Amino acid sequence: MAKNHSSVAKFFGHISPVKKRRLWGLALAGPPLAWLLAFLTLPCLALVAIALATRGQFGEIVWGFDLVNIKRLFGFSLFGWSSDFIFILLRSLFLAFVTTAICIILSYPLTFYVATRPPKTRVFWLILIVIPFWTNVVVRTYAWLLVLSPQLPPAKFVAWLGLIEPGAALYPGSFAVYLGMVTTFLPFLALPLDASVERLNWDLLEAAADLYASKIAVFRQTILPQTWPGLSVGIIVTFVPAMAMFVVTDILGGAKTMMVGNLIQQQFGQARDWPFGAALSLALMVLTLLSLAIFKGLKIEKFY
Repeated sequence: MAKNHSSVAKFFGHISPVKKRRLWGLALAGPPLAWLLAFLTLPCLALVAIALATRGQFGEIVWGFDLVNIKRLFGFSLFGWSSDFIFILLRSLFLAFVTTAICIILSYPLTFYVATRPPKTRVFWLILIVIPFWTNVVVRTYAWLLVLSPQLPPAKFVAWLGLIEPGAALYPGSFAVYLGMVTTFLPFLALPLDASVERLNWDLLEAAADLYASKIAVFRQTILPQTWPGLSVGIIVTFVPAMAMFVVTDILGGAKTMMVGNLIQQQFGQARDWPFGAALSLALMVLTLLSLAIFKGLKIEKFY
């Protein structure tokens, strides 16, 4: 111990213990802060700078200070006003909201089932939830094309019900898109929720049932408050990436519906309009922050 103190004194010199702790804290926090500065703050500042630039005749970036790309986000262009970009942003918000809501509805029974399994088999069920992470999302999405193809039972059963024509596939369409989105993001919500369900106080549930509380009242007054920490984390890590998802909508939706992720990809790719792509990226970040701020402002006490 004395040797350690001598090495600290040798390194920092004759300074007060408070300053020593601050220097050690700065030394420990320095590398993570540098990482965030290099790979988060600086890229965001670069996006702001590019968004304020303009596109040249051949796709090059013309540096300057121009709000033309910001105005385009609100529908103003050389050809007048159009609501196309606003609808694309709202459509992406709606897709993320519906996906998150369905994942919440499915995650509660799933996590309760896993939590009530014997301890020896709980690991097995958790592995089944994690297995989708072992495969790339593109591969999983293309696998749904095979499952929803006309030759397999799901499409034949739906055709037998008369909902689609015989020999037709279950894609492209909204059903296939939401199916792919939910299966992609369900583990993101189920795993944080499982951590809260595992620590659930079952005595409160039994007490509520003994007092003849309805199932809805039991959920609102005992389950929801206890699982809110895991649920809130799951909602954030599901909603945020779902807003920018475009792989699932492209493959299972037949690229018929434009999402903000598709639009950003096109601007940085085929259109070669990096300034407008940067403006769209900033708009997506602002929408995400606003959604998180609204979600953070919700008081859990309002629900019970």
